[in-house]
Amino acid sequence: MGERSDRFTTTGCTWLWPLSDLTGVPLDQVNFIICQAVGLAAAFWFRRSLSPQRVSPALRHAVATLLGVSFVIFCFGWYASHTFILTLSCYIILCKASVHNVHWYTMLVAVGYLTACQISRVFIFSYGILSTDFSGPLMMITQKITTIAFQVHDGMCRKQEELTPEQRRLKVVTRPSLLEYLSYNLNFMSILVGPCSNYKDYIEFIEGRHVQSKLKRLQEGSPEQNGWDALSEPSPVQAVCRKLLVCVGCMFWFFAITKSFPVTYTVDPEFLRQASFLRKLVYSLISLQAARPKFYFAWTLADAIHNAAGYGISGVDEKGQVSWDLISNIRIWKIEATTSYKAFIDNWNIQTGVWLKNVCYDRVPYYRTPLTFVLSALWHGVYPGYYFTFLTGIPVTLAARAMRRNFRQYFLGSPTVKFAYDMVTWLATHLAICYSVAPFTLLAMEPTLEYYRSMYFYVHIISILAIIVLPSRPRSTKPEKHAQHSNNNVKGD
Repeated sequence: MGERSDRFTTTGCTWLWPLSDLTGVPLDQVNFIICQAVGLAAAFWFRRSLSPQRVSPALRHAVATLLGVSFVIFCFGWYASHTFILTLSCYIILCKASVHNVHWYTMLVAVGYLTACQISRVFIFSYGILSTDFSGPLMMITQKITTIAFQVHDGMCRKQEELTPEQRRLKVVTRPSLLEYLSYNLNFMSILVGPCSNYKDYIEFIEGRHVQSKLKRLQEGSPEQNGWDALSEPSPVQAVCRKLLVCVGCMFWFFAITKSFPVTYTVDPEFLRQASFLRKLVYSLISLQAARPKFYFAWTLADAIHNAAGYGISGVDEKGQVSWDLISNIRIWKIEATTSYKAFIDNWNIQTGVWLKNVCYDRVPYYRTPLTFVLSALWHGVYPGYYFTFLTGIPVTLAARAMRRNFRQYFLGSPTVKFAYDMVTWLATHLAICYSVAPFTLLAMEPTLEYYRSMYFYVHIISILAIIVLPSRPRSTKPEKHAQHSNNNVKGD
């Protein structure tokens, strides 16, 4: 019975069913982990045996594409055809449409197709029976094909003075070939879980100009380069090993803690009937905190795969060491130690935030925040729980901002008081985060409302009261300096 059920809900390859049965991990997750493990080994091989000094960019493009196509077919079976249909359709638009409108046509088709697939997923997979499904690669490809469409528009249509410095750096002045386009969208490093990177950075990596672009830059105000002339390519081994250790820790945490505290138990009828409010609050905090490592695992492993292939250098840090965080999607310590709801958002799914800023927030003349919210909601999917999370985040963010502006300056007088303030705001922030993201894991409307009722809508009520009662007043000069310094730390890291 168990085998039949799992095979029915798995559209990908079933060769690894014995391993799934042995470990108790769903087959779709086993397929994903095995593909990423093979991808990690392939990345080291890709860097050493198919380096730009040995083979042509065309061969590197072709191998990266074929491996990526193999992975997505292995994981999702015939549903992988959706990724190919969307990619080829948008390439036709990129080649045939006017550069004046190519970005909007691409956005409309990509987001529309993704939304149609998300709607079908709700009915086909009955509210997420699969923890991994074909919409995941579609979500990544949607980011990439819209990114390159906007960058082609910037490079072939807009004037230099109309672009921001970042848009000038990333503009694409010629339409990519079909091979380049397929490689960028379907390469084995990012096909399953991303993250999205910029087309220009990816092409520099394939053509062997990635290190030169990121490290051999002129020092500001000096005709001399920054000392990286003598080093052809820094080794990523240390960065990869460090990230793999994080993955091992996340996997251990998943088997030891996460499986013992399922989020769905927060809406179990017997638990709701017998547990006190305090017990519900503590269990909700523990279970939702414990749910994060699976995301940490997936995003950190994807980052390690890119690094193993030699991709992901962002520059050098303040110690002069190479930073391999160009496409990192998460900053775990900043998330776990955050005392700010906004800082949590800024350090979670980083590259999606960058994508939303680049293709929406920086592009629309009016209603930037609401339109960015709409695009983010459509991109994530059509589950009601997603929208409860996004809508709940609005008053929570406004309330946190109001409370910070009104109270923080009174707790900066001494280190002891500041530490106590940080501890209280840490707990309050993580309680608010868990309350907000619970619907994101519950997905459906009925369990979401059941959860909020069991919590007496306490975060909604506190947030709305804080917004209404606390004055929205300008900060005094001294607190302003402290707050600005804190915000700079968040943005600069």
